Amino acid sequence: MSASDLRAAMGISADPEFDMTLPPGWSRRAVDDETFEIMVSGLKQRLMRAHKIEMYAETRRLLKKSFDDMRANGATAFFVATEEDNPSTLWMPASMIASVRRAEPGSSLDAMARELIRGHGATPLLGDVRTLRYEKEKRVQVGSESVRNWSVTYLLPIPGTNRRRALQLVAGFGAPLSVPQEDPKVLAIKHLFDTCVSTVRWRAAPASAPK
Repeated sequence: MSASDLRAAMGISADPEFDMTLPPGWSRRAVDDETFEIMVSGLKQRLMRAHKIEMYAETRRLLKKSFDDMRANGATAFFVATEEDNPSTLWMPASMIASVRRAEPGSSLDAMARELIRGHGATPLLGDVRTLRYEKEKRVQVGSESVRNWSVTYLLPIPGTNRRRALQLVAGFGAPLSVPQEDPKVLAIKHLFDTCVSTVRWRAAPASAPK
């Protein structure tokens, strides 16, 4: 039995759900097999239309690895561009992943927050001290090419948990090595995600929903 199932069986209230304003054409997706198959099917169709079907096997492998990594890290949902028929959809090599971070037993997230501030340069998101934000950059190998990969992590304490659990949102995107950190497009993507996270709003989970 998972921790969320145990909490439900004990009659403990579920954590509130959250909504967030997303870029045009983006949607929230579950980290499950059904979503994976839907995305694989759409990927194959797009590659066929672009006459690049030879890229299917490698791209499918990377997508499978992404899903496996999300599951291994306890992801509860992810956000990507999905609306192919919407002309205003903002297509870009980026996504955002949601999970829950928990404090050590008997403590709150305050110690974690202090460490993120000291060790990772975390700062309040757009001046809002309720949300911490920090960035990481690394070089990753994609096929035969090396690319820059940026991740921007946001932590928002979940209401009603006495600062023992936080919603973690991690936005990730990549660019060629030739693209500098201060490139206007890179800064625009970061600002876009900052703006999205600043719109997070909480709502009570359905009483019957398992957590």
